[in-house]
Amino acid sequence: MSSIEDQLAEEAAELDGYFSDTPLDPQPRYPPLNKSFDSAIVITNLPKVPEAKLEKLTNVVVRLVSRIGDLASSDDFSGVMMPFDQSTGTTLGFCFAEYASPETAKHAIVTLDGHKFDKNHFLSVTAYPRAQKLQDLEETEFVEPKPAPFVEKPNAMSWLEDPSQRDQYVIRQGKETEVYWFDAKNDPVIDYDGSREKEAGVSWCEYYCHWSPKGSYLATLVPARGVILWSGANYEKTGRFVAPDVKTVLFSPEENYLITNNMRRDDEAAIKVYHIQSGKLLRTFPLYPKGFPMDEDIPPPPFQWSHDDNYLARMGKDLVSIYATPSMGLLDKKSLLVEGIHEFQWSPKANILACWAPEQTNSPAHVDLIEIPTRNKLRQKNLFNVTKCNMVWHPDGDYLAVKVTRHTKSKKTLYNNIELFRMRDQGIPVEMLDIKDAVMALAFEPRGSRFAMIHAENPSAAKVNVSFYDMMKKTEVISVAKKGAKKGQQQKAIQVVPELNLIETLQGKQCNVLFWSPAGTNIIMASLGDSASGTLEFYDVSTKSLVVKEHYRANQVLWDPSGRTLATCVSQPVEGGHFKFAMDNGYILWSFQGRQIYQQSFETFYQFVWRPREMLLSKSQVNKVRKDLKKYEKEFDKADKARERALYLEETKGKRAERKKYRDLRAELRELRKEQRPRRVELQDGYDSDD
Repeated sequence: MSSIEDQLAEEAAELDGYFSDTPLDPQPRYPPLNKSFDSAIVITNLPKVPEAKLEKLTNVVVRLVSRIGDLASSDDFSGVMMPFDQSTGTTLGFCFAEYASPETAKHAIVTLDGHKFDKNHFLSVTAYPRAQKLQDLEETEFVEPKPAPFVEKPNAMSWLEDPSQRDQYVIRQGKETEVYWFDAKNDPVIDYDGSREKEAGVSWCEYYCHWSPKGSYLATLVPARGVILWSGANYEKTGRFVAPDVKTVLFSPEENYLITNNMRRDDEAAIKVYHIQSGKLLRTFPLYPKGFPMDEDIPPPPFQWSHDDNYLARMGKDLVSIYATPSMGLLDKKSLLVEGIHEFQWSPKANILACWAPEQTNSPAHVDLIEIPTRNKLRQKNLFNVTKCNMVWHPDGDYLAVKVTRHTKSKKTLYNNIELFRMRDQGIPVEMLDIKDAVMALAFEPRGSRFAMIHAENPSAAKVNVSFYDMMKKTEVISVAKKGAKKGQQQKAIQVVPELNLIETLQGKQCNVLFWSPAGTNIIMASLGDSASGTLEFYDVSTKSLVVKEHYRANQVLWDPSGRTLATCVSQPVEGGHFKFAMDNGYILWSFQGRQIYQQSFETFYQFVWRPREMLLSKSQVNKVRKDLKKYEKEFDKADKARERALYLEETKGKRAERKKYRDLRAELRELRKEQRPRRVELQDGYDSDD
């Protein structure tokens, strides 16, 4: 024992002088207490469950809210608190969630509010500070608020009531954004140029502009303010959507929703989905989906709408994420798995997805047709030795063409074939069209069954061939009459059968793009691009008539919705420096037969867009109108003459006014001379010079 005491004494002697005599008073440094609760949210309208299901419900909510961002979790706190009522033995139908930052909490409120939790519960999300204020409100007798006075919205279809059935288009040139009327017979007439906004000292468009699919709205992009919608005869402002630095917009086909995109990789809310009528932000997305490669050479996968606005889809890595409207929740809470998927497209007229994936280990490449929302695989076509596929839908969804680029076993030689799906036939039969040449372009005829394609032995050939095919074949059927006066006589009838047949091949053409008229029959074979000639070949597939024109440096070809007029443009991007073809900037309007109608040049020209119009007639009604067209010729001629007469009267208005003024002066002078006659005779000693 003494040895231990001696050892301690020696250690104390060694440490003598190292310790201070000042008494210790430690002050712990705690982090500042956050009393604002800005990072907390309250989620209501959750299902009420017993204690046995409490843990399961909590885990589901944690998984849901953690998708938005990091939770303020710790060893003993998951970031979500689910209150439980001991008296009733169930949860209370709400919970609290706390995020790592207030920004994430705000994003969660926007994203989760209205989310479909299950078939009976749609979540309601509120910031915790706001929930506290609502709790402190005094309960008073409810007083029904007075409804706001009714304000009639502008008629979005007023332009369709134009008595001359004119089309419209919008252009962006210099700092101007101008909307014009055009009837294919007279020079364009300006409808609106933002004069009201100019007087107020603001710009109604600073970037690009876009028409909605049915022409109801004109969306103008002002990056500092977002997207502005204009509608009605006077282009009244009908909506504004906050989207800083917006670069592109995408309307849904039925004009119920609008997507904005600022193309920023660092913005978790780069893509926003809005409901147009209410202006509500439904959901936000990052530019690239989770797990998708973000290389500079790989563009972000675009969102695509279904034809009826019910679904919004985007491709990810080995999957397609499909969101149901209006909740914008993931369909069936899971993505559609397609291993190795390279591309997908919606059918233009049905909720059917077409997608293709390359070869994976022992499985061949394949094209799948999948019905949504059932996810039933309607058809699968396996393909071998595939390098690439390109899918092209018929505008009415009747056919799907898949251009397959194949390679030999050595992979040194490439060749093409076309897989043609007949979507309206039972079982969706597939026909294969073998092409020895390289296929550069393929396009279906609207309102018909024909398609055209550009092909050549070498993809870089200066001269190419253009072949026209028909998915339906007309055959002559001979039958013998069994009854009536023609009994025993042979009768001929035309029968249409689903069989692919070659119509004709045009050889030695200079074109790289095909543009069918929306009305069908007529097609433009164009040579576009910096190094192209700008040749435009107007071809009537039925009559075989061909007219060759040229628009040097043209980089756009645009049909109007009726198929009466074609616009060719030389345009430059809004962003960027000097445009080397600025001397050629502008547009030319042509008739569908290739006659130049109007031309306009600008120092800076950015955009030309026709105003879309919805097709209201069915195929049978269109065919009936065409059949009875001669009945209306007199009315059309009469209207044309009346319009020409009105135009003549307007043009000669000044000339006729001068002529009337001259005639009135002559009549006045004659009357004056007549009054002066007696005095004149008297002065001339009875001589009357007018006698």
